[in-house]
Amino acid sequence: MHPSKIIIAVVAVTLVAACHKIPAPLSPSPVAGNDSLDRARADSIARANAARQAEIARAQAEQDSLRAVREREQREAAQNADAMKVLAATIYYDFDKADLTEAARSLLLAKVPVLQAQPTIHLRITGHTDDRGSSEYNLALGLRRAAEAKAFLVNNGIDASRLEITSMGAEQPAVQGENEEAWSRNRRSEFAPTSGGGSQ
Repeated sequence: MHPSKIIIAVVAVTLVAACHKIPAPLSPSPVAGNDSLDRARADSIARANAARQAEIARAQAEQDSLRAVREREQREAAQNADAMKVLAATIYYDFDKADLTEAARSLLLAKVPVLQAQPTIHLRITGHTDDRGSSEYNLALGLRRAAEAKAFLVNNGIDASRLEITSMGAEQPAVQGENEEAWSRNRRSEFAPTSGGGSQ
């Protein structure tokens, strides 16, 4: 072959080769980088922590609510017990008297707000005496004492229908003895709920 033809052939092949480009390799599919994985992991942990904190807060709120209920019930029970003590407080009298002493009036006045706050409570007032005097006289004196206590409460706004009176005379002494200390403890009126507030 003529050298010029060889040269032309080589040039032609070179030109064809130059024009024929090898396709560029395909880029690999994008893979999540470490930053994206870390962020997703952190978000997942944050959500789990938030859910756990919410559960802890809910459980704490429930405990606080139960504690508040228990404390309120305890306060109410204590207040009720205190109220019952006030209602049950015994009043005392001078020898052979049904008149109310100042101390007795103070104790009766303390019963008024308790009775007003708890209108379902009815009281039995029982008059007692010491053992001097006849049974008949002592029964009548005990009844007068209970009636004086009832009248005082009624005059201070308590409905008479809530108050029952009776007398035991000298039949149920608070203490035994034949001296002024024993007698003074037996000259008394006692108060007991007959309905409402833990009746007996």
